[in-house]
Amino acid sequence: MGGAVSGGAAVGDAAGAATYPVVLNVYDLTPVNNYLHWGGLGIFHSAVEVHGSEYSFGAHDHPSSGVFEVEPKSCPGFIYRCTVFIGHTTLNSLEFREFIQRMASEYHGDTYHLISKNCNHFTDDLSTRLTGKSIPGWVNRLARLGAFCNCLLPEGLRLESTETKHLGDCRFSDGSNTTSNDNSDEDELEDKHLLPTTSVGEDTIVKEIHR
Repeated sequence: MGGAVSGGAAVGDAAGAATYPVVLNVYDLTPVNNYLHWGGLGIFHSAVEVHGSEYSFGAHDHPSSGVFEVEPKSCPGFIYRCTVFIGHTTLNSLEFREFIQRMASEYHGDTYHLISKNCNHFTDDLSTRLTGKSIPGWVNRLARLGAFCNCLLPEGLRLESTETKHLGDCRFSDGSNTTSNDNSDEDELEDKHLLPTTSVGEDTIVKEIHR
């Protein structure tokens, strides 16, 4: 479902302009994926890597950005599976930083929904804006199936529900779960740092993992 590709060095396009690689890092949320992926399904977290950092979207209870930044292939709480090459962007690092700050204001943590607005929806949107190409369909296929079978889902997951679904609250059929902790929300906020105010007049929160 994708080969390992990485790197952040600029290359030139046909016109001689510098372009920069954009890749998708995919993670397993549960060991069950080792069986599900043979059928084209799986429960995945994904993040876009560009300019040496990785960007994704997660849930919290506050009306501020849920977009966060981590070291590539090192997102806490998930098991790295593979990297898929998406394409190239012409945005240099400074231009991209301004761009991601603006985009982050569209993805507040309290609007996260496992079926209609999850991390894979964010990475698909980001990839499309940067390269004109979508992420592979298998990454978010389970959410699309959930939307198609909306009436069969538990009430809290239905698209008309306003309840935010935190990844840390999910438990799977094999008994495994994502990193859930009674103090997880407080710990997550302590790890987040405000970025400079964007041109749209909002502060965005980006999570940085310091090693």
